[in-house]
Amino acid sequence: MQSEFSQMTQYATELQTYIGLREIEKTTSQAAQYIEDLKSGGKLDENNLEVTVTSALQSILNDIKSFGDININTSPSSLQVKAGRKDQAQYLAPTIPSIEQIKPSNLRRLTIPEDRKSSNINACIILPDDQNLILYSRFNKSHLLLFSNDGMFIKEVVAFKGYSFNTCLVRANTVAVTLELENKTALVDVEKNEIIKTIKLSHFCKGLASDGQMFVISSSEKSTVVNLRNKSHTILEGVRANCVALFQGNIYGSLHKAKQVNCYTSTGEPLWTFQNQDIVSPRELALDNNGFVYIASSGNNSIVVISPDGKTCKTILSEADGINQPHAIDINRETGMMIVSSQVKNGSNGKLYGTAYVYKI
Repeated sequence: MQSEFSQMTQYATELQTYIGLREIEKTTSQAAQYIEDLKSGGKLDENNLEVTVTSALQSILNDIKSFGDININTSPSSLQVKAGRKDQAQYLAPTIPSIEQIKPSNLRRLTIPEDRKSSNINACIILPDDQNLILYSRFNKSHLLLFSNDGMFIKEVVAFKGYSFNTCLVRANTVAVTLELENKTALVDVEKNEIIKTIKLSHFCKGLASDGQMFVISSSEKSTVVNLRNKSHTILEGVRANCVALFQGNIYGSLHKAKQVNCYTSTGEPLWTFQNQDIVSPRELALDNNGFVYIASSGNNSIVVISPDGKTCKTILSEADGINQPHAIDINRETGMMIVSSQVKNGSNGKLYGTAYVYKI
């Protein structure tokens, strides 16, 4: 059982770990009850055999009826049984909240400078320190902008020629940006405001996700896994997605025209496909620490959450919350912060421009 527990903590998903711990709890509870029954029934009491030798042993040839007396002294068992509490499994694996419990709280909106306003934000990131990056395109150029954790503009990190579709966090101060039509992905140092490396691929670069060990770069035709340690490329022909995300080794992708969200193993084997009338023209997606999948549903101006097993969904943000044409979404799993792009009216001329809201989930 110990080896099974070790393998489970290393390889199982959080949901699988939770279910496994419940099974372990059943088995250990039965064993603990068996031991407790033995103890209460006196089966574990220690029996000490004592022999008292009679002094009449010298007269062994005389009329001796016995060599002594044998007494059995019973004392309580010294075995310490530490029975687990009934809710012990819940302490080992915290209960995963239900989808109905997900209710984001709006904290702020990014303040976009007047000369930086564009119709749409292509992608956004929450950095480890809760600062924000947004990527937008205008006049045949794409711009990566940095905002403080209170929503104020800090600087332009870098600009790209042409259209850049997506961006993701790689490590502390390094992000990646897809250069779609060039079939390239660029690595950017946020502190130094420079491109430090470009990765050339054999297909369009649309969706982008990283776990710090590898990239998944997707297109509507196929995807590529790039190992960041040995720089090797692995083509996943079966993984077709406009946008992608990674969680616990699985790949999640959205298809805009097909109105579906798919989940694959790291080798591209399909696990589940989800379609629902509440998801229209899905764009970017992100996952929280419990494996819930958050979708920017641009076609009906909403943010929809899909359960970890890909069976149910719930709309958590809508037009009533100020969501309009959402394209980008990101979640910092450590802090529980979420950023969502939206269009709002410019007070000076009434035109729509892209901004982003920050939530606590």
